[in-house]
Amino acid sequence: MWMLTFTDLVSLLLTFFVMLFAMSNVKIDEWDKVIDSLSQTLNPSPEETVRKPTAQLNIGTLFYRRAVNLDYLASVIEENLSNDPLLRDVLIVRLEDRLLVALPGDLLFDPGAAVISERAQGAMLTLGAMFDNVGNTIAVTGHTDPAPPDGTSYASNWELSIARAASVANAIRRGGYDEKIVAFGYADTQYNLLPNLDDADRRRLARRVDIIVMPTARAF
Repeated sequence: MWMLTFTDLVSLLLTFFVMLFAMSNVKIDEWDKVIDSLSQTLNPSPEETVRKPTAQLNIGTLFYRRAVNLDYLASVIEENLSNDPLLRDVLIVRLEDRLLVALPGDLLFDPGAAVISERAQGAMLTLGAMFDNVGNTIAVTGHTDPAPPDGTSYASNWELSIARAASVANAIRRGGYDEKIVAFGYADTQYNLLPNLDDADRRRLARRVDIIVMPTARAF
């Protein structure tokens, strides 16, 4: 209803000014000012009609990468690693609820060391790049054989295994994976769960770093 009243008022004002104009000589510059004033009242600029936010704090938009199908990811990793002479024998296991990529420690590290060797740097860059644009939750676990570290800077297999897991996790991050990665060290606690192989093969299999890829994206 106020719009009708306002319109009537403006109409009366226009009529009044027209009468004044007809009865007297109005200066052109003053008449232009009146017209401009009425035009701004009747046709407010878009900037004035936009409702501005009143909140002092705004919640930023969060972007999460979507999880990749594990069967597809396993085929991509297997195809790419088959062309790498150093990592072609990496064990890729599709479990019911996760994908496991077992990296032999002897291929990545020098004995008793946790820094990825120079010969494996390029291969790890290739592997890490495969997780770019992957939103799945990833964990990295380090394992050792029962023999204590000898002549190294690590006092126990616990320290060695977690340090190796952290090295592989950092390689994945450098490849482009920007989600949180959890790294664990298990030392030789899972040694008895390995297949019944001869002693040398069993110890070689025990010295590894596992990349565990979950089917869902990080939810925290």
